[in-house]
Amino acid sequence: MWDPSTYLRYGDERSRPFHDLLARVPAERPRAVVDLGCGPGTLTATLAGRWPESRIAGLDSSAEMIDRARTLGEPVSFSVGDVRDWRPEPDVDVVVCNAVLQWVPGHQELLTRWAVTLPAGASLAFQVPGNFAAPSHRALREVAGRDRWRDTLAPLLREAPVDDPADYAALLVGAGCAVDAWETTYVHLLPAAGADHPVLAWMEGTALRPVRAALDAAGWADFRAELGVRLAEAYPVRQGQVYFPFRRIFVVARTGARAEENQ
Repeated sequence: MWDPSTYLRYGDERSRPFHDLLARVPAERPRAVVDLGCGPGTLTATLAGRWPESRIAGLDSSAEMIDRARTLGEPVSFSVGDVRDWRPEPDVDVVVCNAVLQWVPGHQELLTRWAVTLPAGASLAFQVPGNFAAPSHRALREVAGRDRWRDTLAPLLREAPVDDPADYAALLVGAGCAVDAWETTYVHLLPAAGADHPVLAWMEGTALRPVRAALDAAGWADFRAELGVRLAEAYPVRQGQVYFPFRRIFVVARTGARAEENQ
């Protein structure tokens, strides 16, 4: 279960990659825009400001997230659904998928399917975290691999659920797209206020969600305490804050090798 409040705890830091991704989308007047994995909808709502004449829709598998998104009201429509089941309607000219595909095994097949079924000249824009080799995730896998947790948690944690930018570029060029792919490492400065280590608080909104769902209250409290110790070692507090590097991978693909300038 997603907790919108926990996810939004670092809303400013989480929103920056979304805006950096959208800055590279060339569409001027798309007929319809869909945000797959829209979460609480706060970022989806900004799309209506950029494309006020377009039909804007958000989709997320979490009913809790969609309930929060629907409080934002018009002009964006929100619905519950699985990105794996989504099929583009003929007028969808922009698809946005922000920090979602890392949760979807085999999402490369989805990307290929979307690329070949979207109309010519459509934009497929996605961003995924590329920090699975970072100290935060190494610590997560280390604690999860201990005897007490291994049987329950090992199947939930994957070493590298995303590709590098070059691999995504090759995949989508092969599907007939013109591709812009890149990576960025942000250094988030997280205030060290309160009892919890800030990287632990960050991870509770994303990477730790399946762990928390798999454990009972006592098990979660123990796991969280052990992981907190490891994170404090990996990310020491300096000058009242933690310096948290976070790599992200970005792709903007335009369907058709000679994308038509019809938007």
